[in-house]
Amino acid sequence: MHGSRSRPVLPEATFRLLRESFHDRFGLWFGDDLRFLLELRLGPRLALHGLHDFGAYQRFLRLDPRGPSELFDAAEVLTTNETYFYREPEQLRVFERDILPALERDRGGPRRLRLLSAGCATGEEAYTLAALLLGSGRFEGWELEVHGVDLSRRCLARALAGAYGEHAFRSAEGQALRHWFHLEEGRWVVGDALRRMVHFGAANLLDGEGLPRAPIDVIFCRNVLLYFDPPARRQVLRHLHARLGEGGWLLLGHAESLLQLSADFESVHLERELIFRKPRASAGAP
Repeated sequence: MHGSRSRPVLPEATFRLLRESFHDRFGLWFGDDLRFLLELRLGPRLALHGLHDFGAYQRFLRLDPRGPSELFDAAEVLTTNETYFYREPEQLRVFERDILPALERDRGGPRRLRLLSAGCATGEEAYTLAALLLGSGRFEGWELEVHGVDLSRRCLARALAGAYGEHAFRSAEGQALRHWFHLEEGRWVVGDALRRMVHFGAANLLDGEGLPRAPIDVIFCRNVLLYFDPPARRQVLRHLHARLGEGGWLLLGHAESLLQLSADFESVHLERELIFRKPRASAGAP
């Protein structure tokens, strides 16, 4: 039997060594109050590798040739969040009502748009953005791309498969997006129109590796910075700022702010939403 007493205990000293490993490689930060979370979620990883305690696991990560790959797998276990279509609807309504018309006006010359879902998880946000672009009717004949990036290879595999259950469409707005999917053996499978637009790839936001190189017009990075400590947040924001084109938009989660983190963006109040924008090089740009 495997009850709670048989679960390996994570000593404080080993916890500090483990969290430094995640911080150094990915910028993730786990405060002292999350020690139990690491103990609970990483415990099965010990059994998987035939290890009996967290000290052996920490040495495995540091010394074993399989350590770097295991560090990625462990990060997936610790950071994977549930998501769904049309999440945070108030912000997405502002995106549809205010930002899309601005993009149509500002990018009408090249007639090309690139959006990024940073921390895309299993892909619902990226497909949502693609559906909103197509559904707006504003960008007929434009070159449209939505890029979804995440650290989790398991999540990216699900995003690429593009097959979802009913629960992923649980909001009223999400249910309306099923127009872009077709039902196949009880799963809603993404249709060709969205699949052609959306591209997924692995990326580490801390070092910028894997982020699209071409200028991006809108970056959604919602509820991702919460995983980082302030120095790592600043570094992530520098990478995102570098990827944005002039006048590009940055949308964060409602619990996130740029206060004391970055002065590189201007704040734009749209209804009750606070959105951030990369200033144009010319003074007095709107």
